[in-house]
Amino acid sequence: MKNIHKAFLGIAALMLMFSCSNDDGGGTGTANLEVIGIWDLAQVNVSSAQDIDMDGTSSTNLMNELDCISGTLLIDGDMVWTFEQTGINITAITNGQFVAQCSGSLAATGAWSSSDTEVILQGSSLLGTLTIDGDQLIKDIGDDLPGIRSYVYVRRAQ
Repeated sequence: MKNIHKAFLGIAALMLMFSCSNDDGGGTGTANLEVIGIWDLAQVNVSSAQDIDMDGTSSTNLMNELDCISGTLLIDGDMVWTFEQTGINITAITNGQFVAQCSGSLAATGAWSSSDTEVILQGSSLLGTLTIDGDQLIKDIGDDLPGIRSYVYVRRAQ
């Protein structure tokens, strides 16, 4: 009986040793290291073109209409991301037209993981999963106005 007990403890110890993960603060599994860098907000897309700045030219990209919008996403090699971006309030007025205003700043940080096609930003529901499309990271929300369709980030030149 003692031999069975010792064998069981030995097997349990081996299983525990091989099932533990390396918890050094890094992500899980392999990561697409090509996403490491600084990404700048380039587009805040809405469902229909608007002329918020009243210059006679409508755009579906609110960054063409409001010069107060900015955003930066830092994805670092320590598997940590940091984010800061202008908040945007959009309100319906009349005849399919909307007013948009910048409102404060949004910030978040957390751990990240990635594959060849997406980056998963953990620790905030604000960004969540972004699609990798060449030199762009895209947060596709898909909402109609007064919501946002997508946010597009481009890698900052080195």
